[in-house]
Amino acid sequence: MNIAMLGAGAMGCLFGGLLAESGRQVTLLDIDDAHLEAIRRSGLRLETDQGDRRIHGMTVARPEHHRQPPDLLILFTKSLHTDAALRSVAPLLRAPARVLTLQNGLGNLEAVSRHVDPARILVGMTTWPADLAGPGHVRSHGGGVIRMWPARGSGGDGEGDGNVDTDVMHIATVLNDAGLQCEVDPNVWKAIWEKVAFNAALNSLCAVSGCAVGQLANVADGPMLARTVVSEVIAVARASGVDADAAACHASVAHAIAHHRGHKPSMLQDVLAGRPTEIETINGEVVARARAAGVPVPHTALLLGLVRLIQVRQSDIPTERHP
Repeated sequence: MNIAMLGAGAMGCLFGGLLAESGRQVTLLDIDDAHLEAIRRSGLRLETDQGDRRIHGMTVARPEHHRQPPDLLILFTKSLHTDAALRSVAPLLRAPARVLTLQNGLGNLEAVSRHVDPARILVGMTTWPADLAGPGHVRSHGGGVIRMWPARGSGGDGEGDGNVDTDVMHIATVLNDAGLQCEVDPNVWKAIWEKVAFNAALNSLCAVSGCAVGQLANVADGPMLARTVVSEVIAVARASGVDADAAACHASVAHAIAHHRGHKPSMLQDVLAGRPTEIETINGEVVARARAAGVPVPHTALLLGLVRLIQVRQSDIPTERHP
């Protein structure tokens, strides 16, 4: 199987490196020229619980320069870059390739469907951790899982009801052979919403406070606010027809605060670097769907507004006004 990673940051490189180690033909597509050149010159340095090594033999390219259609395109770009990224590889999408989105937040299926036939899209989520330690260097410690399901028929919410064909099962086998713990899961939207609740709480709280995850426990307000946001998001999920598990999500957040003490979530990293964040597809989508369903989400909405203000402060260019 010929696999392309569209978005070869920390997660794209982790997946691409492990797939290449398992014998798959892998292409890393990204616009970070220094990162690509480091991998091209010295291989990908990958640090995991299995050791520190360099992985060679992968193709690396800017998306617009690659011409070989993959059998599977795994999408790891930030959701705000989805349209531009898929436009850049439009010639590759004319082939009957499958496209798997493992992006954060909500609305990714709708965005990908503007470029790809929904019959060829797999929607999913992953809990694998990864950090970019420098050009061509990725660290990942601890385990994770992938849950995925065909997008066709899922309607973007609720229980997926797509058809699982032999291609989907083969993709799961390929990912499992690389040690990525993939499950073909008809309840994938439950997993997606639970991850959204986790991210809406921890990512946005850390982004506005500047705290690492563990520092949220330094005052009682931190964990309390995180629990409140989780409860709000779970209420929206249930109003949307998804039976998300509040207790499991609360437990995941509590575990992260207790055990991932020095971790800086990606949204905080983006704020510190002056980059746009994924707030719109996480808290923003939750607030929009909450309003449509008549569900109050005051804490989630407040954090959304605060992150928007931070982004405006960091930019000299006026941003679009949101309701």
